Amino acid sequence: MSDQHSFETLAIHAGNTADPLTGAVVPPIYQVSTYKQDGVGGLRGGYEYSRSANPTRTALEENLAALEGGRRGLAFASGLAAEDCLLRTLLTPGDHVVIPNDAYGGTFRLFAKVASRWGVEFSVADTSDVSAVRAALTPRTKAIWVETPSNPLLGITDIAAVAGVARQAGVRLVVDNTFASPYLQQPLSLGADVVVHSTTKYMGGHSDVVGGALVTGDPELAEELAYHQNAMGAVAGPFDAWLVLRGIKTLAVRMDRHDENATKVAGLLTRHPKVTQVLYPGLPEHPGHEVAAKQMKAFGGMVSFRVAGGEEAAVEVCNRAKLFTLGESLGGVESLIEHPGRMTHASTAGSLLEVPADLVRLSVGIENADDLLADLTQALG
Repeated sequence: MSDQHSFETLAIHAGNTADPLTGAVVPPIYQVSTYKQDGVGGLRGGYEYSRSANPTRTALEENLAALEGGRRGLAFASGLAAEDCLLRTLLTPGDHVVIPNDAYGGTFRLFAKVASRWGVEFSVADTSDVSAVRAALTPRTKAIWVETPSNPLLGITDIAAVAGVARQAGVRLVVDNTFASPYLQQPLSLGADVVVHSTTKYMGGHSDVVGGALVTGDPELAEELAYHQNAMGAVAGPFDAWLVLRGIKTLAVRMDRHDENATKVAGLLTRHPKVTQVLYPGLPEHPGHEVAAKQMKAFGGMVSFRVAGGEEAAVEVCNRAKLFTLGESLGGVESLIEHPGRMTHASTAGSLLEVPADLVRLSVGIENADDLLADLTQALG
């Protein structure tokens, strides 16, 4: 499908060719491990074994590439599986990576507890400060890792500016685009080398699948990533790929509603006397607001806020919520609430990435906004 089509059209049609056998308008779930060969080495469509390639996964990977404006997309069993494949493709023992001072706890754990044992070193930098990123580079740096918006403090990094630093230094720029989704932000067009997704989140959108993805516009890097994907084997299964592909069809309309509701939620929180700070890039007072407005279509559905009264008060807000479900993860149609310090970011305790104890993170769903506002009002007391 031509990349000249609109995002909404690509989301529905890219990779979704009608089944040649039956005419089914959505790709079938090819729940199969191996494929009959027409003579030794005579592969039908290039398929031999579903770790190497599967038609349902191929459909998703073509769709992901189209939405991010990349040359190739790769689908994995989880977002961390995608990250692990990327690290082991880009790096060797002794290499160095610059990571954000506000990164997802699982990403930090992967660097601090797994990659470090393999001899990969990392430095922490405020990636919203281009000079801080530049200062963190060493002669052994091979990659700069960025989340924008970041998890859970909703920090914003100027992707184009950091891409300039990466190019000048001859290193790769990796951007985790999970919070924004390709509907709101396309990092490759801003100079990133690789985009990372947890497709569990907004791409799947319904809290019913775990998955991850990598997308790149570099054909040589794409081949290296595909080699490692096959060699390491943490691929998306066909049913999981199908669920993500189905979720992506409504990504645009869902993200519009997530953003609309989050804007209303942020407005309520800024006026509430028990909230000391609201972290949402759509607010004019957010330090990254202008950059976000420049590189994003809208500001997304994630809102974090700090509660007067400290950690216990924040935990109580989470416990009192009724419509907002207390749970980890994000990006589903239903609204979620969590305490990052005790939940998703517990692995950062005692590190430079430790999150404030009074912080609450919201994944604002697509329910009726008035119902969400009422629930937050009663939860805050």
